[in-house]
Amino acid sequence: MREIGHFIGGQHVAGKSGRTADVFQPMTGEVIGKVALASADELRAAVENAKAAQPAWAATNPQRRARVLMKFLDLVQRNYDELAELLAREHGKTIPDAKGDIQRGLEVVEFACGIPHLMKGDYTEGAGPGIDIYSMRQPLGVVAGITPFNFPAMIPMWKFGPAIACGNAFILKPSERDPGVPMRLAELMMEAGLPAGILNVVNGDKESVDAILDDPDIKAVGFVGSSSIAEYIYARGSAHGKRVQAFGGAKNHMIIMPDADMDQAADALIGAGFGSAGERCMAISVAVPVGEETADRLVEKLVPRVEALKVGPSTDLAADFGPLVTREALNRVKSYVDAGVSEGAKLLVDGRNFTLQGYEDGFYMGGCLFDRVTPDMRIYKEEIFGPVLSIVRAADYREALRLPTEHEYGNGVSIYTRDGDAARDFAAKVDVGMVGINVPIPVPLAYYTFGGWKRSGFGDLNQHGPDGVRFYTKTKTVTSRWPSGIKDGADFVIPTMG
Repeated sequence: MREIGHFIGGQHVAGKSGRTADVFQPMTGEVIGKVALASADELRAAVENAKAAQPAWAATNPQRRARVLMKFLDLVQRNYDELAELLAREHGKTIPDAKGDIQRGLEVVEFACGIPHLMKGDYTEGAGPGIDIYSMRQPLGVVAGITPFNFPAMIPMWKFGPAIACGNAFILKPSERDPGVPMRLAELMMEAGLPAGILNVVNGDKESVDAILDDPDIKAVGFVGSSSIAEYIYARGSAHGKRVQAFGGAKNHMIIMPDADMDQAADALIGAGFGSAGERCMAISVAVPVGEETADRLVEKLVPRVEALKVGPSTDLAADFGPLVTREALNRVKSYVDAGVSEGAKLLVDGRNFTLQGYEDGFYMGGCLFDRVTPDMRIYKEEIFGPVLSIVRAADYREALRLPTEHEYGNGVSIYTRDGDAARDFAAKVDVGMVGINVPIPVPLAYYTFGGWKRSGFGDLNQHGPDGVRFYTKTKTVTSRWPSGIKDGADFVIPTMG
C-alpha cells in the first residue's frame, strides 16, 4: 500500500503527526494508499522553507521564471498518460476526462509563461515639472492554495502557475482524497528547474487548513470547495490580514428557449450534467425549459439519453462517466434523490440502484432525471454534486431569467436559443458570474478570469487570467524627481502636477 507524505524543500518528507487518511480507488472501493495529515508544526516547517527560498526566486528575472514553466509544460506533456491514469485511479474520472482536467490546468500555466509582459508596470514621463511616475508589480512572498478533490490537476495548476510565475513561493494543500497527482506535479516542477522550497505540498485536513489561515508569513490564500467552507476560509483568512479568494458551490442553470435546437440542447445537458458523474462546480444541474411545450419536447429528448448513459470504470474508454469519489459521496447523492422523491418531484430516470458487474464494491450510481422540480425543494436549492439533473419548468422568459438571478449561488449559467436579442438581454441581466450562450459549460479560457458571484465566490479577485496576476502581486508606485532645477528650502505644500 502506498504511503504518501509531503513534498517540502524539493523532496519527499514522511508525515510526523501520526495521523493518516485512506486513499480509495473509487472503481473498486478498495483502499490503495495512506496519506499523511500534517500538524500545524509540519505546516510551519514548510512555510519556513518557502520563506527562505522566496527572495532569490523573486530576484530571478521573469523571463527565467517563465522558462521553468515552459520546461514544466513539456514534462507534463511527456508524462500525460501516467498523470491521467493516476488521476483516474484516485478520483474515478474516466481517462479522457482526466486528460481534460490536466489540459485545462496546463492552459493556465501557458498563460503564466507570459509573465514578463503580464507584470509590466506603467510609466508617465513628465507627470509634473521634472517629475516622472512609474509603477511596478512585486510578489507578495509566501502564498497558499487549498484545492478540492474534483480537479486534482487543474485547480492546483490554476493556483501555483500564476503565483510562482509572479515570484512567490507556494504552499499547496490538496485534497486528501486524491493527493497523488499534486505530488507528481511538484516533482515535475523540480525536474523543470524550480528551486527547492518554491513549491511545497502539504497534505492534511482542517488542522493544516487552519494553520495556513493563521500563519503570519502566508500573505494570500486561494480556495475552491463548498460555500460553507469558502465563507469560513474567507472570514478567518481576512481576519488575519490575508488576501483571500474563496470559491464555493454552485447550482448552474441552463435556460432552453422555445426556438432552441432541442437535440443540441439535450446533448449539451447530458454532457454538462453528467460528465465526471456531476462532480464539477460548473456542472449543469438545473434545466429550465420555457413553456410547457418546450418542456415536453425536452423531456422526450432527455429521458432516452439519460437511460442510455454508460457508467463504467475509469479505464473504460467508452464510459460516459465513472464512479463517485467516495462511498460517503455516493450515499449523500442518493439521499438527495430520496429527498426529491419525498418532496414530490417526478423521478423520470432512477439510477440509485445501479451496479456494475465485477465492480460491485465501487462507488457507482446511474444518471437520475427529475421533472416538475420547484424552487422550494432541497434538490433545487442545494448543490448535489452528483449525476442528477432537475427540470424546473418556467412559464415565460422572465421567470426563466429570475430563477438563476434569485438563487443563492451565482457561479455559471447558460442559455440555448437562436434569438440574438434574447441571448444579449439574458447575458446583460442575469445575476451570475459566468454566462454561456449556446455553450453548456461557460468556463473562460485562461486569459480571462474564472469566478462566480453571490455564495459561489468570496473575495474581490478571481482565478487565473489578469485577476490571478493581480491577486499574487502588489503594486508599488514611484514618483521620481532628480536634483536639476529643485529650489532650495522646504516646501510645505502637498505636491501637485501643476
